[in-house]
Amino acid sequence: MANAHGAIIAPNQDAPDHGISFAEATRVWARVAALSFGGPAGQIAMMHRIIVEEKRWIGETRFLHALNYCTLLPGPEAQQLAIYIGWLMHKTRGGLVAGILFVLPGAIAIMALSWIYAIFGNVGAVQALFFGLKAAVLAIVLEAVLRIGRRALKNNVMIGLAAAAFLALFLFRAPFPLVILIAGVIGFVGGRAGWASFRSGNGHGKVGGKQVADADTALGEAVPAHARPSVGWSLKIATVFLLLWVVPVLGLLMLLGQGNVFTDIAIFFSKMAMVTFGGAYAVLAYVAQQGVEHYGWLKPGEMLDGLGMAETTPGPLIMVTQFVGFMGAYRAPGMLNPLLAGTLGGLLTTWVTFVPCFLWIFLGAPFMETMRSNKALSAALSAITAAVVGVVLNLAVWFALHVLFRQLHEAHRLGMTLDVPVFDSVNIPSLVLTLGALLAVFRFKIGMIPVLAACSVLGLLYAVVSGSI
Repeated sequence: MANAHGAIIAPNQDAPDHGISFAEATRVWARVAALSFGGPAGQIAMMHRIIVEEKRWIGETRFLHALNYCTLLPGPEAQQLAIYIGWLMHKTRGGLVAGILFVLPGAIAIMALSWIYAIFGNVGAVQALFFGLKAAVLAIVLEAVLRIGRRALKNNVMIGLAAAAFLALFLFRAPFPLVILIAGVIGFVGGRAGWASFRSGNGHGKVGGKQVADADTALGEAVPAHARPSVGWSLKIATVFLLLWVVPVLGLLMLLGQGNVFTDIAIFFSKMAMVTFGGAYAVLAYVAQQGVEHYGWLKPGEMLDGLGMAETTPGPLIMVTQFVGFMGAYRAPGMLNPLLAGTLGGLLTTWVTFVPCFLWIFLGAPFMETMRSNKALSAALSAITAAVVGVVLNLAVWFALHVLFRQLHEAHRLGMTLDVPVFDSVNIPSLVLTLGALLAVFRFKIGMIPVLAACSVLGLLYAVVSGSI
């Protein structure tokens, strides 16, 4: 058997027709998990670099088709994309390993930081590390926006859709689902009408960057036998994951009743798992408001500390919810030790947040794979991806404003709502670190881990020199 590059592969019972063994895939997903910094934009770009460009498991078209579908789902699209590709390669166990490994490093890191935060409070050294890491993350996210944009914005129409999505969100705070719906309708109409700008692959070679054709990859162009739709399999797997999600919630409700912190965590974050369209930033303001004002899980300002943890550790940004659940249970432990209660609360939050992701992918991905040749649907999904580039750019700008300025104020003009920086409050050390990180990433092409490490050390040194710690 030969792989996509012509190398001979010895027969292996663990390797399907594409020749990639499950053990090899597990090693790759472990590497992806360890490098999954920078929020969804950075994570998706990193996955593209490893899975498409380096390993050539799947091609450009298939990667974007999967990403388009994951963008439509509630929950963290980067983790769902990992589940989708893992399922494509090795069906159920492949999706489970990819999805679990993608979350595991972040879950461990946030749990450890939550313990430190609960025991020692807002430690100066930890703050200093976060300060430096934020500058590196900003540079990585901006680089990721460009990487994804080069591949998704294939022509002027797609660029226009991305720009319109950015302006709608940044200037008018339009609801994310509405932006995505409009982009999808435009793409579907354009695809049905056969307009050149919406044809798959139109202008693809003009945007730069290495393009990998599906035919030149391990999986090839055809749908693998295990990925073909089966109503029986879909219903079976959907039932399993629905029970894994719902049974713990109902069990806590029956055993502990309403008003108990564990019941509240299970119900609240289960609801959140069904409405988190638009990525973590789109829902974190709501989580912070409910966690502070309604449930009293957090003190004002603590959500930003948790967000700093999630932004600077591997894994989905929505992992910050584990910190929220930890602090909620830690402060209302009942008869349990506070740290034990916090640990259980954090793990419960992570369970009800991420189990639904496996349900959405395993239920819908087989049917999405068979629709890759549907031109109208492909055009709709491509338009949605273009709009998502604008969404990610909006998030990058939001992040930059909060990293580089200590104060912002809202301005209202002609129906627009703007976060305007107070220029006197510019954070000079953060600006210098960010410029250095941008230079390292864009000019010298230094890798993500060295940039993260260097910025964290510089942040710590600055804190020592300035007397902050």
